[in-house]
Amino acid sequence: MSNKRIFFALWPNDRQRDQLRNAISPVAKLVEGNAVYRGAWHVTLAFIGEYPEEMISFLQVAAEEVRFEPFRLRFDKAEFWPRQKVAVLAAQSVPAELERLVAALNGVLLDAGVTVETHAFRPHITIVRRARQFETQRLAQATLVEWTGFELIESVSAQGSVTYHPLKQ
Repeated sequence: MSNKRIFFALWPNDRQRDQLRNAISPVAKLVEGNAVYRGAWHVTLAFIGEYPEEMISFLQVAAEEVRFEPFRLRFDKAEFWPRQKVAVLAAQSVPAELERLVAALNGVLLDAGVTVETHAFRPHITIVRRARQFETQRLAQATLVEWTGFELIESVSAQGSVTYHPLKQ
């Protein structure tokens, strides 16, 4: 019996990654640290952590029942999070559709016996790890990204780095 480290996320397609690049690149160039590879950009919706591989299909089936309402998420600032030592692209406001999605996914996790995070949901994309501290800054031009779905993602650690892989339904 093996485990996988997994989470639900908004997983950008190539077009969305191009949109995000326009906001992320200028910030990532100014922040000291390790820039996150564009293929790893995502918005975590519900973190699961280590989960039995043979039970993942249960989560996938339950997640198919979650109603997804398309929405737009406006990333409008860059922040430094000191505990994690990361720079993030953040959204100041959370659309109601996104709040309902996160609540529904947390319900799926509770039904599966997974402990859900209790802190307030703050949509963000990590853009620099091991970042040096900086003051929060408003983006010169906010980026509005439209979302039409979410994914179950596997996090794989190897040789000091992390890669992410969507788990197909």
